[in-house]
Amino acid sequence: MPTGITTRRARRTIAAAASLLAVLTTLSGLGAPSASAAPKCNDIEIVFARGTDEAPGLGVVGKALVDALRPMVKGQSIGTYAVKYPASWDFLEVAAGANDASRRVQTIAATCPDSKIVLGGYSQGAAVMDVVTTSPIAALGYTAPLPAAVVPHVAAVAVFGNPSARLGQPLTILSPDFGARTADLCNTNDPVCSLGEDFDAHVRYPQSGLVRLAAQWIAKHVQQQTPLRGDS
Repeated sequence: MPTGITTRRARRTIAAAASLLAVLTTLSGLGAPSASAAPKCNDIEIVFARGTDEAPGLGVVGKALVDALRPMVKGQSIGTYAVKYPASWDFLEVAAGANDASRRVQTIAATCPDSKIVLGGYSQGAAVMDVVTTSPIAALGYTAPLPAAVVPHVAAVAVFGNPSARLGQPLTILSPDFGARTADLCNTNDPVCSLGEDFDAHVRYPQSGLVRLAAQWIAKHVQQQTPLRGDS
């Protein structure tokens, strides 16, 4: 990606981070999903939200994460779900992504109770997961908060380039329910999630080693999780 484009994107994301954190804080303080298509039951189900301006799908980081995880959990099937939301520069749209991600998680927990759910997101997608994991009740467009009974079905969370981390609020701090099973990862000097100024660092997660580190984190946690059949 040309450096000029990367720089413009990173600067715009930094400018939006403060307003994004305000939205997250309001949602967390305030703290009946619509039906999703019934999923095929897999051993592991990854629900991932792509970053700003990426084409619909898992995005570059999400795909790299799945590819890195597969050889670490041989013999276990992996399903993936790309969160549906605009991923535009209107950060208030994170609520749309949070609704879609939460509904998917609730559907999996209800229909595939033995599946180990993994939440993930990159950049604005990380903000989507911030909302899902920190907002216990509906607010500001987020209408599908996770019921308490669903929380144990999530084995691990991995986010990359999280804008709230730049403001001193990584997901490990923001979420009392999910913090201990979360990897909130930031490349050195990534200005979106730190006070650094290396704008290219924001797009180098697959190359920096942090995607592999996240895959190891996930593999560890899905192996530790006890089956929850009948608890949802």
